[in-house]
Parts: sequence; C-alpha cells; structure tokens
Amino acid sequence: MVVTRKPSNRRASFHSLTVKEVRRLTADAIEVSFVVPVELAGQFDYLPGQYVALRTKLPDAEGELKELRRSYSICAVPRAFDDGSSEIRVAIKKDLGGLFSTWANAELQAGETLEVMSPMGAFTSRHHNVLTDLNHPEELAAASTAGGCFVAIAAGSGITPVIAIARTLLAAHPATRFDLVYANKSAMDVMFLEELADLKDQYPARFALHHVLSREQRIAPVLSGRIDAEKLSLLLGTVLPLDQVDEWFLCGPFELVQLCRDTLQERGVSAEKVRFELFTTGKPDQPQAQYGRPVKPQEADQNFEITFTLDGLTGAVESPTHARESILNAALRVRPDVPFACAGGVCGTCRAKVVSGTVQMEENYALEQDELDKGYVLTCQSHPTSEKVTVDYDV
Repeated sequence: MVVTRKPSNRRASFHSLTVKEVRRLTADAIEVSFVVPVELAGQFDYLPGQYVALRTKLPDAEGELKELRRSYSICAVPRAFDDGSSEIRVAIKKDLGGLFSTWANAELQAGETLEVMSPMGAFTSRHHNVLTDLNHPEELAAASTAGGCFVAIAAGSGITPVIAIARTLLAAHPATRFDLVYANKSAMDVMFLEELADLKDQYPARFALHHVLSREQRIAPVLSGRIDAEKLSLLLGTVLPLDQVDEWFLCGPFELVQLCRDTLQERGVSAEKVRFELFTTGKPDQPQAQYGRPVKPQEADQNFEITFTLDGLTGAVESPTHARESILNAALRVRPDVPFACAGGVCGTCRAKVVSGTVQMEENYALEQDELDKGYVLTCQSHPTSEKVTVDYDV
C-alpha cells in the first residue's frame, strides 16, 4: 500500500484481536471483522482510508512455520457498541499465489485470533484532519469542512478504503458530491455490490456510481472494457466533473493508478488534490522485501555501522558492505519489534528520519516530497552509502 504521511505519531504495534465474523463478498473475497476491546480502543482509532497489517504464522512449502504480514485497508467507518467495545473490518481478496490471502479465504473462521497492527496510512481525505475515537465516530463530521466534490477511481479490491471514505464524506455534509468509477472484470467480481447500491439509494442525487466491466458488455460503451488511456479520457470528458473536483482518490493496481496520475497531471490537476494508494508496485520481477534475509557480519568484513532509535532506545548493528542489506533488515536482527508491514516500499510503516550519514533508497511509493526534503526514508528500501548511518523511527 502507498501512503503519503502518517496522520499521527502513534507507534505501530501489534495486538491480538479475535475474529468476530467472516463474511463472503465474492467467490474470491471475504470481509473480516475483528472485535476491539474497550482497553484497546485508543490503539485502533483511525480515519477512513487507513489500513492495518495482519500477522500470523503459516507453514511454507517445506511445512515449516513462517511469519507472514499482509496489509489490508479498513472498509468501514468507525463503529462502537453499547458495551464500549468496537470493531475493525477489512476485506481480503485472494491473490494468485498469495499464501496469506488464500489461507484466509479458505480457512479463517470466527473465534480465531490474529495479530493486528494499529491503523496506519494517509490515504485519507484532507477534509478530515484528526484521528477518530472509535467510541465517538461522530467526530468525523465535526472535523469536516463544508461540502465538496470528490472523485474516486478504484479497481478490484481498491474499493476497500474508498467505500469507507465515500460513506464518511457523504454523511459529513449535505452538499458533498462523490463520483465513483469502479473497474472489475465482471459483475460477479464486484466487492461490496449491495453496500454500494445501498449508498446510491441513500444519496441518489449526490453519489454517482459508474461500474466499468472489462469482460462484460455494458449499455454505455464507455463503461465496457479495460480502463486505458483512451477510456480514461472519455470518462474525464463525459462522466467526471474534472474542473469541479476538490479531491481525487485513486486505488488499485500500479498501472491504473499511474495512468490516472499522469493523465490528471497532464490536464492541470494539482498533485495536492490527488490521493493514491497502491496494492502492488507492478514490478513482480523484483523481490518485495529483504525482511528475513540472512546476513552474518564477519570480523574480516568491511561493515557499515547502523544506529537507530526506537521507542527512545538506541540500537546498533553492523552490516557487511558487500551484502547490500537494507537498514530494516539489519535493524530487525537486533530489534524484532522494528515496525514494518509490507517491506516493499508501498506502505510507509518503516519510515524513519536519517539523522546522520547517507543512504540510497531503491523504491518509494509512500513518501511525499516534503517528507523526503526533511530526510525521511523507507528503511525497507534504504541501503547505507556512508560508513556510519543513524536513523530515528521516533521522530
């Protein structure tokens, strides 16, 4: 996932939560609800559009238990119950070859427990600027500015954070308008089909829903086929109110999100109005992470000296210069609680500030330019380029 900044300085930490319900959305997707007990409510306050990382251990091909972490967007607005408890809901779509998503879709049941990270991410509307207490969801409306025109373009499971954002913005002000272009292969693949229809019934004059199906013929040609450059231009010219939009939300595969970003930029839309999130980088030929990569410094080796601050404590580790090890991988060898989720440069959980020394960052789909200018990096993608490097996770 791509995020642009953390909306709070809350420490990313895992907590054991019980699965309340597993609901089938499509043949390849489920919605999972977790119970958040009263004592953990503060750890799970969130804004619509944020995500949580799930952690568990599953057997690999050799039958050995291996820790897996996967990030999933929260698909519901904050909700609390009379007893003070609350819930977190995520949607998990089965990916081809995805060990975690395949297991969850086939075997995860109510009553089981998973490790769930406190919500992170900034694929959120700039019209909301405070985290929302799960026990006081009405604070979202109070934090909103007056009205606005919003457009989202989502594909597949990219609807997950978008539906939460749409619900929140539409409920926050009676002058809000929200257009959603949602791309799928067929009607059978549409996640949250009934919920989207209900939202349309609730706000018939303010919520416009445009289903684009690549493998089914729609009455309107512009809504049939894949969203390529030509189709996107048609949508922007006929369906979407380009000049009136206050904020854009793009969520889905790398190619679609990048196409939309480039097209909007070419049409003069300010980057500040465009919020985006990726579920993949679109580079399957490159490993997504070095997490868990075995590296053993030897006394005869030339080593980088990596120092890091986490939770007010300073740690240090040496990394062989020839290993080209990421800072995250090195830090995890001495502090297993160093925060990360995807370890692929797309979620921003491992963000830290370079205090001294220099690094090279391979990929960045999570940090905005102002953060880069201040010295922030993604430690999962950053390699030392100076003899000594110091980073701070607490800043």
